[in-house]
Amino acid sequence: MRRFLLLAIPCAWALTAPLAAQQSLSLTLERTISLANDSSLEAFRTKNMYLAGYWEYRAYRANRLPSLTLNLTPAQYNRTISRRYDSEQDVDVYRKEQSFFASGNLAVRQNFDLTGGTFYIDTQLGYLRNVGSGKGTQFNATPIRLGYSQSLVGYNAFRWERKIEPLKFEKVKLEYIYHAEQVAEQATASFFTLAMAQAEYDLARENVVSTDTLYRIGMQRQKIAAISRADLLTLHLDLVNARNTFQNAQSSLKRAMFSLASFLNMPKETHLELQLPSRLRPMTISVDGALTAARANNPTLLGLRQGILEAEQTVDRTRKESRFNASIEASIGFNQVAGSLGGAYRHPIQQDMVALSLSIPLVDWGVRKGRYNMARNNLNVVQISARQSELSLEEEVIMTVNDFNVQQALVLSAQEALDLSIMAYNETRQRFIIGKADISSLTLSLNRQQEAQRNYIASMRTYWLNYYKIRRLTLHDFATGFSLSEKFDYNK
Repeated sequence: MRRFLLLAIPCAWALTAPLAAQQSLSLTLERTISLANDSSLEAFRTKNMYLAGYWEYRAYRANRLPSLTLNLTPAQYNRTISRRYDSEQDVDVYRKEQSFFASGNLAVRQNFDLTGGTFYIDTQLGYLRNVGSGKGTQFNATPIRLGYSQSLVGYNAFRWERKIEPLKFEKVKLEYIYHAEQVAEQATASFFTLAMAQAEYDLARENVVSTDTLYRIGMQRQKIAAISRADLLTLHLDLVNARNTFQNAQSSLKRAMFSLASFLNMPKETHLELQLPSRLRPMTISVDGALTAARANNPTLLGLRQGILEAEQTVDRTRKESRFNASIEASIGFNQVAGSLGGAYRHPIQQDMVALSLSIPLVDWGVRKGRYNMARNNLNVVQISARQSELSLEEEVIMTVNDFNVQQALVLSAQEALDLSIMAYNETRQRFIIGKADISSLTLSLNRQQEAQRNYIASMRTYWLNYYKIRRLTLHDFATGFSLSEKFDYNK
């Protein structure tokens, strides 16, 4: 009884080349999926997409920490003629000027998410040397200065980043797992495509042997008038058709094996031996449980939440920009100027600065109002689209889970049909050999066996595709009861 087949027949190109010249690899479905997630080009693309999102989140986190910046102007030389006021003559005159300037500034800045402002502490030193009639050297030092800048009624980008960026990174992590399960689906489809091609090849090869034997038996029986010439011609036609089918099966097997090897990023001449899963995983998945897992884990839903937040962010920005803007900057520190470096740091005087800035739109012909209305309408569109996408996802989860639960019984039925078809064909073949069955019964029995074989592999393919599709949609392993996101561990 061939309930579970070891698909290890050499591929078509091995008929003309030594097997020793090929790299042979035995694959189960689980091993195929593991190789696909480790070595395929699609897996490589998925890993790089995750790393891009990871470093974007690292940049966001780094922007929340204090930054230390050194700004330098090592050398600046000016030689020009400029207009100056001569107080003695009470006229403007042109004068030649030559100067050398250098400066440095060391600043620590810290963004404050709650208000959207920025604190800073800095120190600065400048050097100026005039060349010409007004020769002289000056140093300007600011030993320390503490300041704060803040938009009073404006848009707070820091607060929105605090909401959106962690959500974006969580989506990136879930998308990495999602794409890994998508690769598992693709690997499963390619695996069973090759399995079907291998089964067709096996059946075609056996059919050539069987029809050749039956044709020879028919020639012997026709000599003693045990069968008619029409039946002998039918046996001959079956042999010719079987050989043609075998040639087509060779070509299909070669393409399917090449396709799977290419998907797994293996040498194209690799000879793959496939072993079908020996047992199904008896389980019934709850629709409610699958929907709960999908709502918690599916990155599409997180992407919808992100889209709504970004649309709300745009509404907030355009609404506040449509009104007047006000900002304030204040600082307190010390500075001094002297002809020597040491003198610039002695007896510094207090330096205070407070600045209030206002920007009031008077006439803009409705531009700001139009931008705000566009942003608000876009938010409504995004919310409606998100709800539609959520309903579509829920429908897909429900249908896939129902198909999976039904498919288990169909696989068992297909196994039973395959066993019965094999026994029926063997019995009919023996009856034909001893003259108790006609050619039509034999052909019908063979066709039923081939159809049962195809149905069995097709039902297995559908079962496993549904299983991995459910894992992709929910990011939940129902065999173990764990969420795939809980086991997430990416080693960079």
